[in-house]
Amino acid sequence: MPIAPPLNFPKWLSESSHLLQPPVNNYCLYSSQDYTVMAVGGPNERNDYHVNETEEWFYQYKGAMLLRVVDGEEFRDIDIGEGEMFMLPANTPHNPVRFANTVGLVVERKRPEEAIDRLRWYCRSSAHTKPTIIREESFHCTDLGTQLKPIIKRWIETEELRKCPECGEVAPPK
Repeated sequence: MPIAPPLNFPKWLSESSHLLQPPVNNYCLYSSQDYTVMAVGGPNERNDYHVNETEEWFYQYKGAMLLRVVDGEEFRDIDIGEGEMFMLPANTPHNPVRFANTVGLVVERKRPEEAIDRLRWYCRSSAHTKPTIIREESFHCTDLGTQLKPIIKRWIETEELRKCPECGEVAPPK
């Protein structure tokens, strides 16, 4: 197979920004044997946390974003400004918050066959002193853009899935 030509990213954005739509807002630019490169647009704010067994690299091309993470036993916010990059360690629960009219690039490793991704939702009630999981769904990731949508939709539409098993509080759908 011949090597593809370089991609002019600003030109691609001017022609294809409509592809960066909610609820996941990403578009796969490259998919090789080892890596996936995605363009991701805003606004996009969800309340799930993704856990990936491999590292993820973030580059914020336009505007700023917020990366919410669970760091050990506490919630933490990481601001990634325009022109900044960040390497997220493997197995770090994270929730990317993208603001309106922002664009970033995310590079992920292809998942080994035995790798399992997870989507988690945490209870934010003050009844808890540390992050408390309400729900977790596991899957082998082959196409994040299409696999997340039905899982997120199920969470949004099913109130009983959003009830914390420890304190009984029902989390908001979004």
